[in-house]
Amino acid sequence: MKQFPIISALSVIATSLPALSAEEEKFPPISTLDTLVITANRSGQTLFQQIQPASVLTGDDLLFRLEPTLGQTLDREVGVSSTYFGPGASRPILRGLGDDRVRILQNGISIIDVSNVSPDHAIAADPLSISSVEIIRGPASLLYGPNSIGGVVNVIDNRIADERFDGKYPSGKIDSSYGSVDNSWANSAVFNWGVGPIVFQLDGFQRKTQDIDIPGFARSARQRAVDPPGTPQPSGTLPNSFTDSKGAGLGASYIFEKGFLGFSYSGINSDYGTVAEPDVTIGLKQRRWESRGAFYEPTDWLREINFSLGYSDYNHTEFEGPDVGTVFEIEGFNGRVEVLHTEIGGFEGAFGYEGQSTDFSALGDEAFLPPVTTNNNSIFFFEENDLGKTRLQFGGRYDHQSSDSMTNPNFGPGQSRDFDAFSASAGVIYNPVENYALALSLAYTQRPPTYVELYADGPHIATDTFEVGDVNLGKEEAFSIDLSLRKNTGRITGSISGFYYRFNDYINLADTGLVDPADGLDIYAYQAIDADFYGGEIEATYHFLAEVEAVEVDSETAYEQSGTSLDLTIRADYVHAENRNSGAPLPRIPPFRTGATLEYGNGPLTAAIDCQYAAAQDRNAAFEFPTDSYFLLGVNLSYQTIIAGVNSTFYIRGVNLTDEEARLSTSFLKDIAPLAGRGVIAGIRAEF
Repeated sequence: MKQFPIISALSVIATSLPALSAEEEKFPPISTLDTLVITANRSGQTLFQQIQPASVLTGDDLLFRLEPTLGQTLDREVGVSSTYFGPGASRPILRGLGDDRVRILQNGISIIDVSNVSPDHAIAADPLSISSVEIIRGPASLLYGPNSIGGVVNVIDNRIADERFDGKYPSGKIDSSYGSVDNSWANSAVFNWGVGPIVFQLDGFQRKTQDIDIPGFARSARQRAVDPPGTPQPSGTLPNSFTDSKGAGLGASYIFEKGFLGFSYSGINSDYGTVAEPDVTIGLKQRRWESRGAFYEPTDWLREINFSLGYSDYNHTEFEGPDVGTVFEIEGFNGRVEVLHTEIGGFEGAFGYEGQSTDFSALGDEAFLPPVTTNNNSIFFFEENDLGKTRLQFGGRYDHQSSDSMTNPNFGPGQSRDFDAFSASAGVIYNPVENYALALSLAYTQRPPTYVELYADGPHIATDTFEVGDVNLGKEEAFSIDLSLRKNTGRITGSISGFYYRFNDYINLADTGLVDPADGLDIYAYQAIDADFYGGEIEATYHFLAEVEAVEVDSETAYEQSGTSLDLTIRADYVHAENRNSGAPLPRIPPFRTGATLEYGNGPLTAAIDCQYAAAQDRNAAFEFPTDSYFLLGVNLSYQTIIAGVNSTFYIRGVNLTDEEARLSTSFLKDIAPLAGRGVIAGIRAEF
């Protein structure tokens, strides 16, 4: 029987927690665990109060993490890694789980793109256009469905306001920056204003980068050793890694006494190179309409009724030089209604319905999928009971999915598969002593296979593979356990967590060792195996120095940081993933990673030194090269001042200052596309 030392250690720690020392009692709560989170949370809870491990990036934290893609922006969060398909495309991976096991949301509903079809397909949301990102690690299937077994990433743009604009003049922010490693220029702006009960937001962004500088060769030493003679060996610059993106959005809301109703329209255009092929570029276009609203206390027993509805029209064209190659299109909607009830027999909770329908097609010589229509209908409920020191949570969800492929000369007659999936979870959070929390969650999830896993059958040039689906695949089944310990007050604040996922019929894309005779590509097949994932995460901050002051807010004491601060944050994560029957490692799993940030603040000045170490990944699947360790060093410096009455922040970031060659074991392209080399990003942000 396997042992899970992190989980065992947490259990022991929980039974022997000390009361806060006299020094810590005087030390106020300045932890980021006090941040409010809305994803997978319907009770206004903070990160400290969440049963599932979560994190939030907003404000300066988001500013100093911004990259051209969402995956790279979140890559240094604990438990989060990236698919990294070059600077133009990367998707978050949570605890070693990616693709359709991590759901990407925009304002709580599906973003509806094809980023889960292939790693060279970008997410249709640029980090410049968002105000915050929330990451839920671990199953969030009750609210967001079985394709969130790994977790949820929710990008929030605030285009639809839920409160009145209380300013006399318009407010907003303007940001402009330059980056040396890719000769990039990035600009974004947000404007908010209101007229009585009507609130508006207008935002836009533009980013343009050239091919990135890299330390040494683009292709790894292991890859160069097996390359055929005459293979081009670029160095110093990663060919075809440019990006050119722009977008805008407009939202309007009507705020009434007990609710709001809002609409928004947004668009994004992005052109970027696919570094796997030197002459292939992608032109992405998405247009998105969204509506959200809520009715507060419509009856004595209902706390809130809220709804969200999003419609997306997305396409991208893969150009081979000047010629059109393959065109991917997806059009569809995602809508949900939630009804939150007041306390009944000690329980508060919600029930709801979610529906999604998409039409997907891929047209061209490199289309490896037939046209598919997918429909999902779901009902769910969850309940909570607050017992003082202990809070209980449980719930269930039912999903019905149908995937119907169309008759196509390249793929044969159309086929249809229907699935009924059930999910259930239960959790408890316990406060053994004040300002400590111990959270335990258990979940059972069934995930139907995606249309890619069912119907793929053709050359997938982006990953240099021939992908073969299996129309007879059944549902993936997972049992999971997550245990977390948190502390949000005192000299040391932070959290530690351990997790275990036991999969039956885990759908794995594996190299078969065969080669397609027509294309000369390695054949990868979707196969159902039994698999185990386990590991842990830790993030802790030692507050060396912090000057704070207490403020009375509604008869409760709150704290505001002022003066001088000095914090050291240490973080680490680890994932072990294997075929349970054979013990063989699964492909593209992140290695052990650790890092630290030392941050100093003195009034308007903030400075930080950041480092990240990733161990070598030598637990590799068959036909997969190992990945070397790397160490990345960076610095941040910002200064706030008032210019012509406008609050302005000047900032500068140094990235990969040692010019380290770093390759991500989670990327299909790890042996031909390293991370960027040494660079500096400088910018100014003005808020008014």
